[in-house]
Formats: sequence, structure tokens, C-alpha cells
Amino acid sequence: MWNKVQETVKYLRENGFSTPDYGIILGSGLGKLVDIITVEKSIDYKEIPNFPVSTVEGHSGKLIFGTIGTKKVICLQGRFHYYEGWTMQETIFPVRVMKILGTKNLIVSNASGGVNANFKVGDIMLITDHINMMPEHPLHGKNDTRFGPRFVDMHDAYDKSMIAKMEEIAAESNVKVHKGVYMSLQGPTFETPAEYGMVRVLGADCVGMSTVPEVIVAKHMDMTCFGVSVITDLGVEGIVESVSHEEVQKAAKSAEKILSKLVAKFVTEY
Repeated sequence: MWNKVQETVKYLRENGFSTPDYGIILGSGLGKLVDIITVEKSIDYKEIPNFPVSTVEGHSGKLIFGTIGTKKVICLQGRFHYYEGWTMQETIFPVRVMKILGTKNLIVSNASGGVNANFKVGDIMLITDHINMMPEHPLHGKNDTRFGPRFVDMHDAYDKSMIAKMEEIAAESNVKVHKGVYMSLQGPTFETPAEYGMVRVLGADCVGMSTVPEVIVAKHMDMTCFGVSVITDLGVEGIVESVSHEEVQKAAKSAEKILSKLVAKFVTEY
């Protein structure tokens, strides 16, 4: 892994990628952020040594480098999911690359099913904590101390000062945001009514199929993390409805413009 990351970083530096202030994973709800970035470099995943290629409809496959205001950003336009068949190490590989490039801050977004009775489709939730229910851990196996320690403290996985700043920006923009706990399951099936019930009982406010492995690895490498979920369907008790990937994408797109503006302002000011 170390040698592969070094090879990828060398390639990116040779192609104009310098040290970013922020790494951003443009999951569902953040697609419009690309329109705000002043793009300096854009490379297809298939051109980058050792990079997997996203196979999910709605997830592009480009690594983007540019600026938002005065801040340098590197963005994954299309993430990698464990359910696609990638190993967990392949799934989190781009986060390793971001860190070795010099990135200190990571922003992640996702689409999720809301189980909190106060949520509605299209709502934005700032992630305060997570529950990892993935079948494999991204740090499983022999630890390479060049990346980070064997045992990682996850008490402050989602930075409190970042959350407070985003709350401030949302209030200034008259945008209502929630705060809550995100649970990750393997997917790719959407949850059954009983599984939504389990998510509620275990203490989460929403559930999805990504984000947690990336945040774990980012914390392994001492990165500061901020996460946000777009509520794209509901599993609230008594209101569980059928859902499709197309419906999830549609709901995520309805929040894209608002969320992208919030994140752009956040990157500029924080």
C-alpha cells in the first residue's frame, strides 16, 4: 500500500497537483460544488496509477484539483464503495493519497435514509458521530506505522469546531440543518423496515453505505474530518416507503445547490 500510494502521489505531483488545503469526496448532494471550483487539473481515474474506477451511476470518475476562494482543494468526483466489489483497501486508497499529498482536512458527503422522526426528504444532517456496521474494517491486518498508529482514537471523528462553523454558516444563509449519528451498512440493498427499526434502536439518525471507512482511515492519518448527509428517503417508524436509486439521486440533486454553496462558503472561511 505504501509503495502504491507513493507512486500515485508522484504521478499527481508531476501532473500539477500541489498540496491541498482540503480533500473533498463529492458524494451525493455535493455534485454542484464542481461548478464553484476554479479547476486547474482534472484527471480521469483510469489514467491514475493504482486508482480504482467508480462503477455507480451518478458517480463520475475524475480527480479534480483547483481552488475555492484562496483555498486549494482536491476532489473525488465519484467515490468507491465496498459493495461494488472493491476490497476495503481499494475503497480507501484515495484518502491515503490525499493525506500523503499533504491534505490535512477531509470533507465527505453522502445520501442516506433518515430514521429520525424529525427528518424529511431533502434535509441536510451534519454528522456528529458514526456507528460502523461494515463487515470489514479498513484497518484490518498488519498496521503500517508510516500511515498511522495501530490503535486509533475515534472520540472526535467529526471535528466539533467544523460542525459549529457550518452551523453558523447555515444560520447566516437561512438554511435549516440537523445534527446526528450516521450508521454505515454494506449495501447495496436499501434497508428493510425491520433494518430501519434496528438503525433507530441502535442510536443512529440515518443510514448509508459509505463514509465511515474513509473517515476511519483519515483519522488513522491524523486528518480533521467533517461529514454531511443528505436525507434522500425515510425509514421513520410507520412511514417506510419503497425507494429506488433513481429516487435517491433525485432527492440528492434537490439539495445539491444549497449544500454546495454552504460547503464552498465553509471552505473559504474555515
